[in-house]
Formats: sequence, structure tokens, C-alpha cells
Amino acid sequence: MKRRIVFATGNENKMKEIRMILADLGMEIVSMKEAGVDEEIIEDGMTFEENAEIKARTVSRVLTNDIVLADDSGLEIDYLDKAPGIYSARFAGEDTSYDIKNRILLDRLEGVPDDERTARFVCAVAAVFPDGTSCTVRETIEGQIAHEIAGDNGFGYDPIFYVPEYGSTTAQMDPEQKNLLSHRGKALRAMKRILEEKLREEAL
Repeated sequence: MKRRIVFATGNENKMKEIRMILADLGMEIVSMKEAGVDEEIIEDGMTFEENAEIKARTVSRVLTNDIVLADDSGLEIDYLDKAPGIYSARFAGEDTSYDIKNRILLDRLEGVPDDERTARFVCAVAAVFPDGTSCTVRETIEGQIAHEIAGDNGFGYDPIFYVPEYGSTTAQMDPEQKNLLSHRGKALRAMKRILEEKLREEAL
């Protein structure tokens, strides 16, 4: 059976980014949904790394022949003591739209000057291999919280995450530029290097 990379997400926006970055690994890349996995994943870790590994291990227990990847990512706002952090997806309620989540965060930073609006996107990507071993990488992109929602190329908190040296939010960037700079793009490329090394070792 040909081994695949299964990513523990059902988020199609995320899968587009993942496929774009991992395309030249020469392996089929599918979401857990496409792989037919419907396991409940309880993210009770206290760090991005722990949550990423929990997701990957949960799916790996079902798909023992595949390489399973998972990420946990979020927004840390320094002025809000690094909130929403690991609770980014659940902030203000899991089913609350990001338009509303973004508006709540902008309201909380109303009147806060630019130099105190520092923030970062964090992404940890975990891999669990068929032999049960695992590894995790973590990357960030630094920026600040914008004063207004802007751009429609991204998703989640992209429309309020402003990168001063590019003069735009990550939602105003085209996908190629965003993948180059983003926390997830950097983490996936770091994981890709690990996977390439692993595949080379297996081929020897």
C-alpha cells in the first residue's frame, strides 16, 4: 500500500496551503476527512506543540500506515497577555464567525498605540510516523494588530494581522507571498525538510 500524508484537519483553506507547500514531496496529501477519519479530537494540551501532537496521534491510531501531520496555530497579542493564544479557534465561541472574533479583538485594542499592538501568529506542526515516533516544529511571524479589518485573501485572523514591513495584513497578500512569510508556511517547510530526510533514510 502506498503511504500517504494525512493532515489532521477538515479545513479546506488550510489544505490548499498545505498542498501548495508540500506538493513536491511526491506523496498523496489528503485531509483526515478525505481519509475517512471522523475521530473526536480533544485538544487539552497547554501548548501549541502538545495540541498538534494530540491531533496527529489521534488520527495515527486509526491510520497506522500513513504519515500523519497536524498543526496547532493561533494568534498571540502581547497587550492581551498573549491571548487568544492556544484558544484562538475557540475564542468567543467555536461557532462564532471570524468577522465577529476580529471585531471583538479590535474593540479590546481601541485606542492602544501601534507600539503596544505587537502580536504574532504561532504554528506548531507535529508528525507521527508509522513506527510511532514523532517530531514537532514551531515557527512564528511577527507583526501587529491592525486598526481595521482589511483584505479578503486570508482566513481566520488574517484580516487584522498587519505586517509593517509589507504595509499590509496577511489577508491582503497573495497566497504565494503569504505562504513564504506565514507561520504555517515556515513550519510546513521546516517539517518538509524533516520528511525529506526521513524518506531519504528509508530509501537507503
